[in-house]
Amino acid sequence: MTTSAKVLPMDRNDEQQLRIDLAAALRLAAYYDWHEGVANHFSAAVSADGKKFLINPRWKHFSRAKASELLLVDADDPDTMNRPDAPDPSAWSIHSAIHRNVPHARVALHIHPPYATTLATLKDPSIKPVDQVTARFFNRLAMDMNFGGIASEEAEGERIATTIGNHSAVMMANHGVTTLAPTVAEAFDAMYHLERAARTMVLAYSTGQPLNVMSDELAESVAREWDVYKDAEFSHFEEMKRVLDRENPGYAE
Repeated sequence: MTTSAKVLPMDRNDEQQLRIDLAAALRLAAYYDWHEGVANHFSAAVSADGKKFLINPRWKHFSRAKASELLLVDADDPDTMNRPDAPDPSAWSIHSAIHRNVPHARVALHIHPPYATTLATLKDPSIKPVDQVTARFFNRLAMDMNFGGIASEEAEGERIATTIGNHSAVMMANHGVTTLAPTVAEAFDAMYHLERAARTMVLAYSTGQPLNVMSDELAESVAREWDVYKDAEFSHFEEMKRVLDRENPGYAE
C-alpha cells in the first residue's frame, strides 16, 4: 500500500506528541507479546526530510518505554554508533537506511511477532486473501526474500530499505516484519492487522485443508475497502492508549 502524505516541518510540540505515541506503541507491542526480549525497534522521523528520527534506546524492555528516553539520531551522522547512548546496531542499520531512502516511511515498526515470524520461516511466506483481514494486504506487502543474517551491517539495512519500495509493510523471510506509515497510529494498526492476518494463515494451514483463496478481483476490492476505515486506525490507537493508561501508565513521561 502506498502513501503520499505531505511531509511538513515538525515543531517541538509535535515532537513531544510523537515521542508519546512511539513510547505507547512500544508498550503495546509488549502488551500483545509481539516483542522479542530486549531486541526489535521502532522509529519515527522528526525532521522534514525524515533523516532525524526517534528510536527506542538499546536493550530496554518495550514494556518500560518512556517518551523522554527515546533517542534522537540523524541517519546521516556516521558517528552515531560512537555515542555513549548508541542504539542497537541492528536498529541503526535498518532504521537509518529506511529514513534515508524511504520518504513515505515517517514511522517504521520492526518486530518479530509470533505468527508473522512463523510465516516468515516458510518457503512461501506470502499472505493469501482468505478473509477480509488477509485481503487487506493483497498486492500491498513487500517480500524480502534475501535474509543476510542479523542486520548489524550497513549493507543489510540498505538492502531491506530498497526492498520496501512504495509498500507500507514488508515480510522479511527468516526474520520478521516491518510496517511503515505517516503516523504511529497507522503503523500500529497495520502491524496489529498484519499479525492477525498471519495468525489466520498459520491456523488455516494447520487444518491441512485447501485454502479458499479469493479471486484477484475480489481481494483487490476488499483491500480498497480498508481505505474507507482509515479513521478507525486512529481510533484504534487512541483506544489502546486508554488501555495503557489503565494497565501500564507512564509511557508519556
